[in-house]
Amino acid sequence: MFSPEIFAPCDAQVGEGPVVEQAAGRLVFVDIPQGRLMEADLWEPGPATEITRIGMSLGAVAPRRGGGWVAACAKGFGTLRPDGDFSVEHPVLADPALRMNDAKCDSAGRFWAGSTELSFDPGRGALHCWDPQHGVRTVVEGLTLPNGLGWSPDDTVFYLADSMRHVVLTAEFDVHTGTLGTLRELIHIDGGLPDGLCVDEDGCLWLAVWGAAEVRRYDPRGRRLATVRFPVSQPSSCAFGADGVLFVTSAIEGTDAAREPLAGSVFAVDVGVCGVPAGIFEV
Repeated sequence: MFSPEIFAPCDAQVGEGPVVEQAAGRLVFVDIPQGRLMEADLWEPGPATEITRIGMSLGAVAPRRGGGWVAACAKGFGTLRPDGDFSVEHPVLADPALRMNDAKCDSAGRFWAGSTELSFDPGRGALHCWDPQHGVRTVVEGLTLPNGLGWSPDDTVFYLADSMRHVVLTAEFDVHTGTLGTLRELIHIDGGLPDGLCVDEDGCLWLAVWGAAEVRRYDPRGRRLATVRFPVSQPSSCAFGADGVLFVTSAIEGTDAAREPLAGSVFAVDVGVCGVPAGIFEV
């Protein structure tokens, strides 16, 4: 039913956090351990190119209203200017054994990011929020590897993958206050790790399953509706572009290059449904 195609060849060790910047005509994504911010042209597909390296791990970015990006990095939260200049704004992770992982903005412009311990020590992960009006707060503790984040089309439901626990969690969400309800298990994944995710206009989740060579679609009740198979074992995250195109990042780390020559690249697949618009950081 679905036929993924190579969109942007790349050698990303762990490609993650794709963001479609439609007005700029590009897709940006990160290579986490290399601290690289990458880009690929939406209209003339070709090899991904490097925008900058920040000198530490880079979990994800989101566009800023004033230009450039807000970043989840090894030390906490930072900003990246359009010219690639990087600065740490909130060093909330003082312990060098911790780092930020996946991150995303809600529709009100708050930047949410999960932190993890480098060896994925159970319970040492947390969910943080940088609210441009009220500063940084830690929202949930006791996680392990918080990963893909997303919100329902009406902003009343929040989703979060905790990869090492093999679960996707959900909670009620108040977009006006940024208040999160109690997280509960929605989906349990066998045969792989739940990684990055995004939400479509029908309220369904598209979930990259690391180690399973799949991106899966689930309805809001957690029932699997569709499966997209990929020529790489570690699809890592996904984001919607225009006209129902889903962009999917992947990782080289831990793969056999002879068996997976396309690992680390970005793929595109027409899934026939559009996504919830990505949030923009309101600074």
